[in-house]
Amino acid sequence: NMLLLVLADNLLMMFFGWEGVGLCSYALIGHFYRDEPKHWVRSPGDKALGVSEEYSPTQAGMKAFVMTRIGDIALLIAIFLIFAFARTFNYNQLVAHAGESGSWAANLARLGLLLPTALLFFGGPIGKSAQFPLQEWLPDAMTGPASVSALIHAATMVKAGVFLTGRMGPVFFIALSQFNQVSQFFGVIAWIGAFTALLAASQAAVAREIKKVLAYSTVSQIGYMMLALGMAGLSANFLAGYTAGLFHLLSHAVFKASLFLAAGWVLHVAESRFMDEMGGLAKAMKFTSASMLLAGFSLMGIPLFSGFWTKDAILSLSFLGGQYILYGLALVTAFVTGFYTVRMLGITLAGKPSKHVEDLMEGGKHPHEAGLTMLIPYLLLAVGSLVLGLAYPLYSGPLATYIAGTFSSTVYKFPAAINSASSLTDLLLLSVSTAVAVVGGEIAYLLYFRKNYVFKTDMNPIRRFLYNRWYLDAIYYKVFVSGLLAASRGLYTYVEQGIWNRLNNTIGRDIMDYSRASDQLDTQVVDRAANEVASYGSRLSNLLRKLQSGVTEQYVIAFAIGIILLLAYMLFVVGAT
Repeated sequence: NMLLLVLADNLLMMFFGWEGVGLCSYALIGHFYRDEPKHWVRSPGDKALGVSEEYSPTQAGMKAFVMTRIGDIALLIAIFLIFAFARTFNYNQLVAHAGESGSWAANLARLGLLLPTALLFFGGPIGKSAQFPLQEWLPDAMTGPASVSALIHAATMVKAGVFLTGRMGPVFFIALSQFNQVSQFFGVIAWIGAFTALLAASQAAVAREIKKVLAYSTVSQIGYMMLALGMAGLSANFLAGYTAGLFHLLSHAVFKASLFLAAGWVLHVAESRFMDEMGGLAKAMKFTSASMLLAGFSLMGIPLFSGFWTKDAILSLSFLGGQYILYGLALVTAFVTGFYTVRMLGITLAGKPSKHVEDLMEGGKHPHEAGLTMLIPYLLLAVGSLVLGLAYPLYSGPLATYIAGTFSSTVYKFPAAINSASSLTDLLLLSVSTAVAVVGGEIAYLLYFRKNYVFKTDMNPIRRFLYNRWYLDAIYYKVFVSGLLAASRGLYTYVEQGIWNRLNNTIGRDIMDYSRASDQLDTQVVDRAANEVASYGSRLSNLLRKLQSGVTEQYVIAFAIGIILLLAYMLFVVGAT
């Protein structure tokens, strides 16, 4: 399905792959369908606004399926709106005619539907790539196995939204440029991406579960990618934003797959998903620790790693594009990213073993390195993130040229202004983005590397706010789940029972009363009248029967008497006259 999604040359086939990916992710998230407590997410008893924050695998799978379908509905509407005016699903045909005066885009714009269609189309990527406000499903998708999480987060499953935004970005850029609506559409993409990046990073900074940290990290990094694609339309260099977003997608795939696979082994060794029940694992798991450290550095954007180049490209583009608020949000996110990455490494790998690990060791379950079959994949990926970073200056130019060449089939010339910033400005921006990540990591190092972390349920308001996911999940549950259930109960009580059932009962009683009255009329009037007529007829017939004796001789005598009387009448009465 991922291959179908990526390789399809038209929107319809892409959508089949898109939905197939969603269905598979539902099945993978709910893999442990027996819902054993050890596979749940969040701490037992966690509540926000009175709503339980614990999710079983089956609940998490259903949540992912429903939330992504919300975006898919918007996407499907947009696809058929485009088809209704373009009469084609083909990407090349859409982009070839997008800039024409009588094109599908012009006809949509004439009805005021072009920008709404573009925004509806972006609704699909919002749901699939877990961007605000549909981001809540992905952190709870950690109920699946770690290898599944690596697949979901690194491949074109969660990032399908980023891919589709990049795929259709040039089409909408050309279409919207005619009507000066580029900034509205791409501004929405950039702002949602920047806000989601900060939102998820802040939640990762207080998360207790190691896979939750990585899940929030994925949401945050996808926010970076969306910011880059949004800046493609907001800046004077469309190709720079476009390539920055896609490069970060590739970079993130490598180091995030390594982190998830390594985290799976850490979970297996510690027999717990909670970081505070780990600690001190680095001594017995040097290669795994090294892998997580290398991949973590790439996530933070430390120089020489792949994440450094792509993250810096996004931040620099935001600043040079004049979007200083977006740049500020991205910069704060870089600081928090450094903090939560080092915090995760410190709690799980450094310090002394937790009491839980000590109990395992006393029971003969000592931490140990993974076998080669498991170790080599995430170790190679971690080293790969470093190699990709070192080689970035060598391949970034040719790749950017290749991507730019893919637009040559269109007659439209995408803006590709030469970077007018001085080398000093570039160096300053690079230094600032690196410094904030290092400072965030240093603070986490001082707090968590030299101390054993103890999870406390008694939190200050800010920490509680972040730990409870800004209360967004609880609000969604209260409004859309509890709210809809309450509304359905209200409709059942006051409408179904209070109105319709009462009306049905009243109508039923009236019909029964009418039928009883009709029965009385039929019995007392109609039937009685019919019976009386029949009775009178019977009595009359009985009287007439007495005139009929049945003796032939009597009939002959009566006949003869009648003849005589008739003749006498004729002779004496008629004849006399």
